[in-house]
Amino acid sequence: MKNLIENLHTKTTPLVKLESPFLTNHQINLYVKRIDLIHPHISGNKWYKLYYNILEAKELNKDTLLTFGGAYSNHIYATAAAGKEFNFKTIGIIRGEEHLPLNPTLRFAKDCGMEIHYVDRSKYRNKTNTNFIKELKNKYGNLYLLPEGGTNSLALKGCSEIIGTIDIKFDYICTPCGTGGTLSGLICGLNLTQKAIGFSVLKGGGFLVDDVKKHIKNYNGNEYKNWNIYLDYHFGGYAKITKELISFIQEFEKEFQISIEPIYSGKMFYGLLDLIKKGEFKRETKIIVLHTGGLQGLKGINEKMKKLSDIDFLL
Repeated sequence: MKNLIENLHTKTTPLVKLESPFLTNHQINLYVKRIDLIHPHISGNKWYKLYYNILEAKELNKDTLLTFGGAYSNHIYATAAAGKEFNFKTIGIIRGEEHLPLNPTLRFAKDCGMEIHYVDRSKYRNKTNTNFIKELKNKYGNLYLLPEGGTNSLALKGCSEIIGTIDIKFDYICTPCGTGGTLSGLICGLNLTQKAIGFSVLKGGGFLVDDVKKHIKNYNGNEYKNWNIYLDYHFGGYAKITKELISFIQEFEKEFQISIEPIYSGKMFYGLLDLIKKGEFKRETKIIVLHTGGLQGLKGINEKMKKLSDIDFLL
């Protein structure tokens, strides 16, 4: 089992240089690190966040992974897949009420064997409360608890190792931000001449700056200044989608032949190309963009859009 996990963790993923008249005119070297291709279901940053947690759960002889998320959560999806792949029971505590039929994300999770429980939004806010966690452990037994989004110190350790998979010198590395865990790990893996950029997918995401500092402090006790988070490319907030964003994603896929999605990667690429357009980077700068996966969410988004009689896209 450990060999299977290690083989997946050491899998090589492509680094793709994007070519376009726009990038040529601005003399920017832009590369996409395709960590979304590391596994069909445990993809992108979710694998790097889960890797050391899975090893720790095995070491502690835990038989169950319990975690939290929304109804369309990439983390819920990946945890369910990891449970099936590595022989864990899985429990998902889902924010909000049950809606039937299940959306594609939760259908997949359930098909992987995940036990799904819904809690109202007020109770869900207690997900880090000591008494609530104790209650869950008493109820569900020998479990290993993963926080919402999978962000903890072991996740940072995994994400820091992404830097070592990139075999060219670069100036910047970019990632979308939901909890700030991936960005925090990347910062810890950089040398001091390199910088990390996060793109918040949350409206009012300024709190992520303090969260990233806390994540890093808990992980290695250090402080870094070679990073920042852009807060203005959220398109209305988490899981909010506009026709401008949809059009951008369609044009991006047509030009570069790489699929992206509107919750995380679409917003990041939009923001980054806008910054390049505004001249935020020196000429000949080398920028790495992490493709963090999340394409599983497209099915659910399309179903939702159809129900709203809105534009259908991407799939």
